[in-house]
Amino acid sequence: MHVVERFAAWAEDFRKLPIPPEVLHHAKRAVIDWYAALLPGAVVAPATLLEAALKEELDHGKARLALGRSATVRAAALINGSAAHTVEVDDIFRDAIYHPGAPTIAAALALAQAGGASGEQFLRAVIVGYEISTRIGAAMGRAHYKYWHNTGTIGVFGACAAAAELLGLERKRFAHALATVTTFAAGLQQSFRMDSMSKPLHAGRAAEAGVTAALAAREGVTGSFDVIEGEAGFGRAMGDNPDWIELFESLGKDFHICRMTFKNHTCCGHTFAAIDGALALQAKMGVAANDIERVSVGTYKAALDVAGYEQPRTPAEARFSLKYVVATALTHGSVRLAAFEPARMEDRITRSLMEKISVSVDRGLDAVFPRQRAARVSITAGGRSEEHLQPTRIGDPDAPLSDAQLEAKYLELAVPVIGEGKAKALLQKLWQLESEKTLAP
Repeated sequence: MHVVERFAAWAEDFRKLPIPPEVLHHAKRAVIDWYAALLPGAVVAPATLLEAALKEELDHGKARLALGRSATVRAAALINGSAAHTVEVDDIFRDAIYHPGAPTIAAALALAQAGGASGEQFLRAVIVGYEISTRIGAAMGRAHYKYWHNTGTIGVFGACAAAAELLGLERKRFAHALATVTTFAAGLQQSFRMDSMSKPLHAGRAAEAGVTAALAAREGVTGSFDVIEGEAGFGRAMGDNPDWIELFESLGKDFHICRMTFKNHTCCGHTFAAIDGALALQAKMGVAANDIERVSVGTYKAALDVAGYEQPRTPAEARFSLKYVVATALTHGSVRLAAFEPARMEDRITRSLMEKISVSVDRGLDAVFPRQRAARVSITAGGRSEEHLQPTRIGDPDAPLSDAQLEAKYLELAVPVIGEGKAKALLQKLWQLESEKTLAP
């Protein structure tokens, strides 16, 4: 069987099985984290601008935007998917260099609301989307990430698989949906190496593309089953012709959704090891930002390629400036949403400290990327220097956020948008999603 057929066959078989309790729990964690990213992203651009641009598709339809406005399924998937990737706090599957939640859950929720699916059906669809897309992303590896933004390109598979599951597509039509969505895969890294709104749109467009392909397949639209592994297919055109057989060895046994990274900082995930290492070393040395004479950061190459802004002037640039986020962490103790407000971005101590930070590629740490995201940080202060190796990021599977920490993150981000009462009520509902008989508004 072709790759898309094998994934479709697994999804159809998995539909008949009970969801393992641990997998169900981690799926709910992923949805809670998605809402933590969605809500603050829903009230800023580009989501607010998309609402204006797509006004003809709003105020009717059975799906809902983050704050309750009705929308067509595809508009909800696009806008919510974009919103969930805007403030850079959405989840990561480390091995695939990919944010699965933004596109996958946006697509699944839009269809679940429109079709009146149960909470358990919705969670099952999320799991299917994560398991299929993360494997494709992991197989494509670093060769794909050189030019492509995986959340756009790999995200179409997560969204499509989740949508196909919610529509109950039998394996042939499920495979056609995956084959069709492969040709929709897009999103260039160059689009966020200058200040722009394109990056979150990649996630939204992936969600919309996935819904479109699944709906089309339901009606009989066909795709080329060899589009992933063929001579002119996805693997060769956009990667280094990966080994697809390896994809299926752990499918249905090792659930990737159980080892997600949930962000502990509101910026580019490639900077996290450096932030965590800098804060740990600062605490060990007991020095204030004003006392620091020099900071050196060695990390993997992708972190410097993606987060290389030297003098960021906008929030988008600052989120992708390793020097800025490390300096603001050392100055203020954290990198939260406030770090990207105008007054904080012009903070004199932070800007001064940025000039004392040097960054470089550490060949040893680069060699283990993307399986490991590490940084080596040294600080010189008061005439003494110390070094710290941060082997992983807080929030990674080997240093995970607890349920309580995940709840705290959600409340920190949700309460300013919808208020404490609504935020806590929604959180309680999300922890009990499997008991919801329908997600129809």
